[in-house]
Amino acid sequence: MLLGLAVKYLTTLNHGEPDVDHVCRCGGMNSTPHILTINATPHVHCYRRVGKVNQACPLLSAPHMETFDPEVIFNLFLSPIIFHGAYTLNQKRFIMNLGSVLAFAFLGTIISCLTIGACVYGFTRLMVLLGQAADGDFVLSDCLLFGAIMSATDPVSVLGLLSELHVDLDLHSLLFGESVLNDAVAIVLTHAITTYNQMDAGHTFNHTAFLRSVGYFLGVLVGSFLLGFIFTVITALLTKFTKLHKRPLLETSVFFLLSWSSFLSAEASGLSGVVAVLFCGMSQAKYTIHNLSSEGRTRTEQLFEVFNFLGEIFIFSYMGYVLLTFPHHVFKALFISGAFLSMFISRACNIYPLSFLLNLGRTNKIPLSFQHFMMCTGLRGAVAFSLAIHLDKSTEVRHTILTTTLLLIAFTVWVLGAAADPILRTLDISVGEDENPEEHPSLEVATERPETTPGLLHRLDHKYLKPVLTHCGPPLADSLPQCCGAFARLFSSAHVQEVEERLCETEPDASTLDLEKTDIQLVSISGDSASEHQEDLVEGDLGLGTAPALTREA
Repeated sequence: MLLGLAVKYLTTLNHGEPDVDHVCRCGGMNSTPHILTINATPHVHCYRRVGKVNQACPLLSAPHMETFDPEVIFNLFLSPIIFHGAYTLNQKRFIMNLGSVLAFAFLGTIISCLTIGACVYGFTRLMVLLGQAADGDFVLSDCLLFGAIMSATDPVSVLGLLSELHVDLDLHSLLFGESVLNDAVAIVLTHAITTYNQMDAGHTFNHTAFLRSVGYFLGVLVGSFLLGFIFTVITALLTKFTKLHKRPLLETSVFFLLSWSSFLSAEASGLSGVVAVLFCGMSQAKYTIHNLSSEGRTRTEQLFEVFNFLGEIFIFSYMGYVLLTFPHHVFKALFISGAFLSMFISRACNIYPLSFLLNLGRTNKIPLSFQHFMMCTGLRGAVAFSLAIHLDKSTEVRHTILTTTLLLIAFTVWVLGAAADPILRTLDISVGEDENPEEHPSLEVATERPETTPGLLHRLDHKYLKPVLTHCGPPLADSLPQCCGAFARLFSSAHVQEVEERLCETEPDASTLDLEKTDIQLVSISGDSASEHQEDLVEGDLGLGTAPALTREA
């Protein structure tokens, strides 16, 4: 905000009126082009549209102030924020609550998008009745586009809030996991709705355009996940079979460049770079981190932490800059009021029904106090702003969407973020918990019994992915059939002993393991009570939440 105030008033004092060299009329054109080439001279020149000239804005006094390329935000600043959120995700807690996180991130985001879109569309119809807007200014697809933008909760704001308050670990996993994953869904939803609009289907429902948009949504989501994992495979194999660990600086540089390349490659391929870098970050933390040296791990974490911090500072500074200097703000009181109301309604329609359905199968229920807090902490931030600034701002509707988005972000960050601590006290939710508790080492050991565990995901991970991509896990020759012996020899490495394998399964930063305590825990876990829930332990909340409850009983 201070940056915006300084730029706004300093440029007003120092900037004169723009020069207009020549005005000509193009009678054959019935629409305004975004890019215009002029060949009046021997050289062809290209001009870009910056806005509409009217009485409210007579020849922009500072025409280039708001034209900072939004692609820079996406490519340079947003990707490290998303990667850092995925890379630092507590994977054990995330897996325990995986079913709930996926439900809130995917179903919840779609519910929020539809609810916000429907509510805002109702308010736009009211605006038409009251004469504040013309019929046809706001179509349903524009309202759904706004809903997709505002359904993206901000992992940066949520992580800062949760890290400061040290809330319950399950609540931390639910909120942060949702905020990280739902950004990807919101971005792909926004692109899908934009694709639908580009088919000239914005005013009437078009079955073909709708099916193509759904296909685009699913295709981009799956393709981006696969591309992100491909770059993880490349990075993991490169760090596994080379001696990069002897040169930590080069090791960190290769890790960073390949991770960032997943984002750029996805964008160049027409996929979602955010989804790709999100899954790349999660899988890098799952596999590649085991191949890095201890110094390489430290440098990598610090590097992405710095980029995350700088990206956060820049994006929020640019938000204040745009809020105060953008010359085409459109403040429609009824639209803004409807957006505020729909934001809370959509959050309620997301959290409470899904929590009720999830609690039907969860042993470790989501308490009502957690649900109330999740309802109040749907903070919006960098992703919503990036999506709004990335829109084609050629119409008044898009200007209204950008203005309203900025106001909602400011409200959620300043008001709801500041109210989080009093809300926690009111709801009597425990705070000050350690993010990496040592009192539950059985969680680490319980996931290390692949031979007796029927979990499909765990068997795939432990028997095949980890031995191929890391130095951990059983020998590939024992897992693969004899016909794949050449493949097993190619990707095999000197394997560690059984106890050392457990170190690969635990946190990479953990340098020691109490063997006596481990043996006792293995015996206690292999008892009758644990054997009934082996699959639930490994599959986490895909087993509907039995893992946390069992751990507390052990």
